[in-house]
Amino acid sequence: MKDFDALMARARADRKHIVLAEGEDPRVVEGARLAVADGIADVTLLGRPDVVRSLAAGPLAARVVDPAAAPDLARHAAGFHDLRRHKGVTAEQALETVRDPLYFANMMVRAGDADGSVAGARYTSSDTVRAAIQVVGIGAGHEIVSSFFIMLLCEDFHRFRGAFIFSDCGLVIDPNARELAEIALTSADTARDLLGLEPRVAMLSFSTKGSARHALADKVIEATDIARARRPGLKIDGELQLDAAVVPEINAQKAPGSPIEGRANVFIFPDLQAGNIAYKITERLGLAKAIGPILQGLDKPANDLSRGCSAEDVCRAIAVTAVQAQARAKQS
Repeated sequence: MKDFDALMARARADRKHIVLAEGEDPRVVEGARLAVADGIADVTLLGRPDVVRSLAAGPLAARVVDPAAAPDLARHAAGFHDLRRHKGVTAEQALETVRDPLYFANMMVRAGDADGSVAGARYTSSDTVRAAIQVVGIGAGHEIVSSFFIMLLCEDFHRFRGAFIFSDCGLVIDPNARELAEIALTSADTARDLLGLEPRVAMLSFSTKGSARHALADKVIEATDIARARRPGLKIDGELQLDAAVVPEINAQKAPGSPIEGRANVFIFPDLQAGNIAYKITERLGLAKAIGPILQGLDKPANDLSRGCSAEDVCRAIAVTAVQAQARAKQS
């Protein structure tokens, strides 16, 4: 896990403040305790203080805030009202909404009271993403929010070892060519910003360089052309079958002159079915570690957990969110 260990070290070197919406979930409390103890981030847990602290296995150095009784409740409610009044949201509705820890957490991020948020241990992905888009918003230069997994293949038996970005495996169901191109470019930035990788992007399909003719392959070809036009210096190729993306000898045979040379580290799937199936096969049959889904394309970090997450998953999500916040601060 060398690549992810480096990410954890980066989080420790410039500690950010991460807010966790589900402070009344024992996995989230333990994940926060681990993150603070390891120096990964400063953490605020949202929930009733007596409940949150009763779930801690030991001393809890994280801050605990009950949104319903928080001194900042009125300020964040006013901010949410300003943000959503054009949608017909009243001041009373805004106050009720911001009492919800999910919205309170994102308002903390929007207001600069925290550098990023993490939720999803109990909230559904649709609720988590909706709140992030409504409150944090889509980042400048982006048209859509997408997701990625960091896939870690670190065991001795893994032929292909290291950290890889898989996208989109959790959010955008059927992107068109323009959206697929944006997912590719955003994922390339993610690989560089989070993992320090020089991105080599494979636009995956069931066809390699015209070996099959179909509208599904045409979408991938068009997306590759759009991405190349927007980022001429990026190492990206498509449409490619997986073997041509990861085996240099097959790449040289099927896609001679390919800029990724069969050494892809960023895999872009043509739709959510392909991406979701691929990451789960890699995790369950290939015994890779899957970290995610992590959101990208937002104005500030706001991330989604799996409802089956462990405390260690929560801790890793805090680290990823912290490094995303560092990258955003540098861009600003």
